[in-house]
Amino acid sequence: MLVLALDTATPVVTAGLVDLPADGSWPSVRAARAHDGRKHGELLMPAVLEIVAEAAVVLADVEAVVVGCGPGPFTGLRVGIVSAAALGDALGVPVHGVCSLDAVALAAAGRFTLSGEPGTSDGAAPRDAAGPPGNLLVVTDARRRETYWAVYDPAGRRLTGPSVEAPEQLRERLPELFVGRAAGDAAFAERLDLEIDGPASPPPDGLVAAASGALLAGTEPAPLEPLYLRRPDAVEPTGRKRVTA
Repeated sequence: MLVLALDTATPVVTAGLVDLPADGSWPSVRAARAHDGRKHGELLMPAVLEIVAEAAVVLADVEAVVVGCGPGPFTGLRVGIVSAAALGDALGVPVHGVCSLDAVALAAAGRFTLSGEPGTSDGAAPRDAAGPPGNLLVVTDARRRETYWAVYDPAGRRLTGPSVEAPEQLRERLPELFVGRAAGDAAFAERLDLEIDGPASPPPDGLVAAASGALLAGTEPAPLEPLYLRRPDAVEPTGRKRVTA
């Protein structure tokens, strides 16, 4: 199955064409772009056109779309989700939303195989539980000197989160969360007092892995729901502003 994977939940704009094997083995990336920047609206669709040309296919060959639904900032998430929905509607293919942190966790946890067991709430395929001791913490930049985070078991199954919190507050909770390693944005390593490995942002194969159970089962996608975790900065004015002397 040829899947288009998109994510704009972090400062990295991600687009990839991914082959999902029918036997449930780890997805393989045909072509991908990861632009470091915050110009999601300007960079996403050019990246999609670039990877389609690189993979020597056309958009009509895409059989499904997977998009990261955050957590992330308002503008970034809207760009990714609306673009995915528009492409799915134009191509007549299903669009599956996944937690962007799940994609990082699955990629960090290693490769997986289907075993017929239930997946996560996002439809991720079950995986071999082998891995380093302790749970996996995934962190991304929430701005305002805070981080988005979630905790996963060694197989990449989400245990708690996603949440948003200052790294110093999260660091105090790490022992009770049984965290043994971390993945995601390495800029938070010092404040969390943890070594943080990659991937720093959701990779295309991790995004597809997070939706693989639903994709291979042909499950009807759930409505796309962005994970904002915060109220918007803009608020409705409470009174009229005086404009005369």
